[in-house]
Order: sequence, then structure tokens, then C-alpha cells
Amino acid sequence: MNQFTLLGKRRFLPFFGTQALGAFNDNLFKNVLLLFIAFSGIYSQAESTSLINLAAGLFILPFFLLSPIGGQLADKYEKSALIRKIKLAEIAIMSGGAIVLWFNYVPALLVILFLMGAQSALFGPVKFALMPQHLTDRELVGGNAVVEMGTFVAILGGTVAAGLLFTTEDSTLLVTGAVLSLAVLGYLSSRLIPHAKANDPSLVVNWNPFTQLVRTVNHARKDRTIFLSILAISWFWFIGATYLTQLPNFARDYLGGNPQLVTVLLTIFSVGIAVGSLLCEKLSGGQVELGIIPVGAIGISVFGFDLYFASQQVVVESGITASEFVTYGENLRMLFDLAMVSAFGGIFVVPLNALIQQRSEEKSRAQIIAANNVMNALFMVLSAAVAVFLLNVFELSILELFLVLSVGNALVAIYVFSQVHEFMLRFVVWLLTRTVYRLNYKGLDNIPESGAAVLVCNHVSYVDALLIAGACRRPVRFVMDRGIANMPVAKYFFKWVKAIPICAQGRSPTVYKQAFDRISEELAAGEIVCIFPEGKLTKTGEMNEFKKGIEKIISRNPVPVVPLGLIGVWGSFFSHERGRAFTTLPSRFWSKVEIVAGKAVEPEQVSAKDLQAKVQQLIAS
Repeated sequence: MNQFTLLGKRRFLPFFGTQALGAFNDNLFKNVLLLFIAFSGIYSQAESTSLINLAAGLFILPFFLLSPIGGQLADKYEKSALIRKIKLAEIAIMSGGAIVLWFNYVPALLVILFLMGAQSALFGPVKFALMPQHLTDRELVGGNAVVEMGTFVAILGGTVAAGLLFTTEDSTLLVTGAVLSLAVLGYLSSRLIPHAKANDPSLVVNWNPFTQLVRTVNHARKDRTIFLSILAISWFWFIGATYLTQLPNFARDYLGGNPQLVTVLLTIFSVGIAVGSLLCEKLSGGQVELGIIPVGAIGISVFGFDLYFASQQVVVESGITASEFVTYGENLRMLFDLAMVSAFGGIFVVPLNALIQQRSEEKSRAQIIAANNVMNALFMVLSAAVAVFLLNVFELSILELFLVLSVGNALVAIYVFSQVHEFMLRFVVWLLTRTVYRLNYKGLDNIPESGAAVLVCNHVSYVDALLIAGACRRPVRFVMDRGIANMPVAKYFFKWVKAIPICAQGRSPTVYKQAFDRISEELAAGEIVCIFPEGKLTKTGEMNEFKKGIEKIISRNPVPVVPLGLIGVWGSFFSHERGRAFTTLPSRFWSKVEIVAGKAVEPEQVSAKDLQAKVQQLIAS
């Protein structure tokens, strides 16, 4: 399904319009205020710099104080009604803002800006917690992509509109009319959002922002994958905030200082994120595909490095216009790199947002999202502090700051991916299935969403485990022949994903016993274990006899057994069709492979012979 078809559905369009109008209005008001402080002539340069920094801090402060409370409210109350109340508050705030704008009273404008930040902080958790209730799992990535696209286009639109309206003759009248109109339109749009039930109506709200902040972050830390995903998203905002903040100075120092070029750079960066976000739907095949997260991280660093070198080759002439600037190939390379940094940023962040929404416990989903908002705000503040420190204390140039960002991104990515093995496993599978195979799945809903289970599958090639890992949305512990598990180079990967090596009891009774003990431990912990009961790869394309090991496993841990069939792998570079695998060049690429899951077999009905018949039936169908 094309993600844009969501814009034709009532369960998505009003929500999308509400959040986009809010983002546009926030940035319109904020940037008009910043422009007034900078160019009104009321304040000295030092005073205006201090007030601009104060304004930025006042807008971000509510995200620390109120996001945790907003998360509780979004879990406790029905979400569409809560959104309408928040949007009514925006109308009230903007009515006050319109009055204050008319009198150009900066202290009161700063108060209004703080209140706008408060309204946005309360809206954030309910906004993202609502999406999993109105979208299916297959729509979640596309929905997040469209929302991310809409948000950045709205941010850009509000920023550009602020500049245009500020320079008009009747600027005050136009700005006040605009912010009030946008607030009213946002409320009208929110009235069309369908009902979204409360996740936990019995929740007792803690109104203390400081204690709840600690509780919210600690709650998010309980699931390591979710918490590291929150840190990765926050790192994206660290990078994005740094680039967006420094682009005006970059244009001044390296591109001749033409204000038109600032708009060009901001537009390219925002559109890049929007395009990258939309590409996620295509790259992920409509699922929450974690394999594209490393793709995004790699792209950010690679094009960030090239941006450093390309920017030193730009051609700038005195009085050069934006249209003249883009006629030079050297300049286009720099603009392309900037667009790619932001586009890969979109590819990086969208599946992470979808992951948090999908895997968070339903009763506390909005509170987890609130923790994400708090960490995002913290990292944006840190980005400003780090930039000031590196630029002023270490006296780095802006280009060198961008280079440090690229190096830092590589280090952060290595850390996160080393801690969450699932990301790298999915990445390997994603590459494999985009070059060698085209994977189709059938019956995967037979694999339990939670609790222990054993998968049994025919064994055709050296990449069977990777293909199954890519099909199953839960982490899988694979039991594999010790010879395969100890293959050069690959052994580190198999150890990393917690594969369980096994061999015949006669060859090593110790390894044999340790394998069954490990299997029992994993099943007792509620994990999914996959075994290949043939005990070896087929050399003829036909299944070998299933060994009795599966019966021993189930006798120790009575759990459901799901039969799997691998179809279309025989004949590939990784199989033994033409002798030993890996010894001949691949004869085909992007060949069709299918993984079929049968209905789970209850533990009391498990037998090796019966499971072999079921798998044979799956691959023959």
C-alpha cells in the first residue's frame, strides 16, 4: 500500500493535519519573535543574543517539565478528546500572543513562547501514542514517515513564512491573523480525529514534574532495546539541531553571506529529511524494518565526511545569487551532500519511532514516548552546548564541527548496534534480501507474538538462519552445527546473535549436553529457539531424516512447535547444489525465496516423524 493513501483516510488525515498545523504555528510564532528581537533595534547586539538564547531555552524547557505529565494524561484519557482540549489551549495562548504581538512587548512574548512550548510538550506523547491505535502494523512505518515529512515541511514553512511576513508593511496584523487562524484550523482538524480509547484509565497521575521525570526515564530504561532506540532518536535530534543552528553561520562564513542561501540550505535540509522519511516505506516493505537503521547511520557519516571536503571546493563570487550559486558543479556536490545527510537521517529515525510505538507496553506507551520527548529535548540542548564549546574553546571552524559530528555519529552507531544485536542482524538480512533473494512470507502469524516456542525448518543453505531471522519479528536463538557456528569470520557473528552450537553426542558429549542446557534456558526465559532437525545441510535438495533431538527438547520444556518450510533456496550460491557451497560464482541474483509457517503443534503431539511430514507438506504446497 502506498503510504500517501493514508492521507485519504479519516483515521489518519485529521490527525496529520492537526500536528502539521501545530508545528507550522509554533515555528511561525517563534521565528517572528526571534526576528523582532534581532532586527527591531530596541536591543544591543549583546542583549539580542542573550534574549535569543533565552527564547530558545524557554521554548524547550516545558519538554522537560511537562512531557512526563503529558505521557500520563495520554495513557489515562481518551486521546481524541485530549487532543481537542490541547488545541483549544493553543487558541487561548495564541489569542494572548496576538495581543502581545500588537504591542510588541518582548517579555510577554517570551511568556507566550513558553506556553506554546508547554502546549507542544503535552501534545507530543498523545500524538505518537495515538498512531498505533489507528494504524495497522503494516501502516506504522508509512504513517510515521508521512508524519515526519509533514513535521519538517511544516517547520520549514513556518520558518520561511516568518521571514516573509516580518518584512511586509503590515507585518503585525498579518502575523497575528496567521497564528490565530492556524490555531483555529488545528482545533477544527482535531474535531475529526476518531475515538482512541484510553490505555490505562485507572492510572493515578503524578503532577510533580520532577519526580515524574525521573520515573518516566527509569520506566523507559526497563526495556534495553527501547531505551537505546530512544537514545538513537535523541542523537538524530542532536545532529539535526546542530546542522539547523549552524547553517546560517555556515552560509555566512563559506558561501559569501547571501541570506538567500540560508533559505536554500534550510530548504534542502528539511526536504532531505522529508524525502528520506518517505523512502522508509519502500525500503522496509511496509514493515517495521530495523535493518534500514544502520543504512541511515552509515549514510549520515559518509555524506557528512564528503560535505567537509566538498565545502572547501565551493565557488563563491561577490554578490552571487542563489540561482547563480547552483550553476557550479562544485556547489551542487556540497548541496547534494547536505541533502543526503538529512535524507539518511530520515531513514535512520522513522523505523526507530515505529519500533518504540510498536514494542512499548500498551498501558504505558504514551509515557515511553514522553521519555523519548524528554531525551530528545535534552540532546537538543546538549547540541547547542557542545557546539558553543567546540567553536569557542577549541576554536573549531563550522566545517570542522560538521566533521566531528560525522565521526561522532559513526561512534554512536557502533555503540548502539553493538548493544542491540537485532539492528545489525536485520541489516545483514536486509542486504541479503535486496541483492541475492526476494523474500515472500506466508503464515508467519502462526509464530507466537510472545512466550516460548520452537521453530523447526528444513536445512538447505548456510544462510537459512539469516533468512528465518529476517522473517521472524522476534529475536530467534538458532541451534546450528558446530562446524557452521565456528566458520571463519562468521563465527563472530553467530556468537554475537547468541547462536547455540551443537554436534553429535558421539563426537563431543560435552558440547551436546551444553547445547540442550542452553536451549532449555532460552525456552524457560520465554525466547524463540529455531532448530534444523536434519542435523546437516541437504546435498541433494531433498530433506534428510529429522533427528529425535526435537522430542528431547520438548520433553524438557513443553512448548508449542511451529513447522517452517524454506522454498527456493536450493541452487543458490550458499547451497550444495553444484558441489560444495561458495565454490562457484553465483548463477542468479534476486531469486524468489518463500518462507512458509504452518500451524503450531502442541507439545504433547510433537514427534520428529510427524514434524518432518508437516515441513515436507509446506515446501511441496
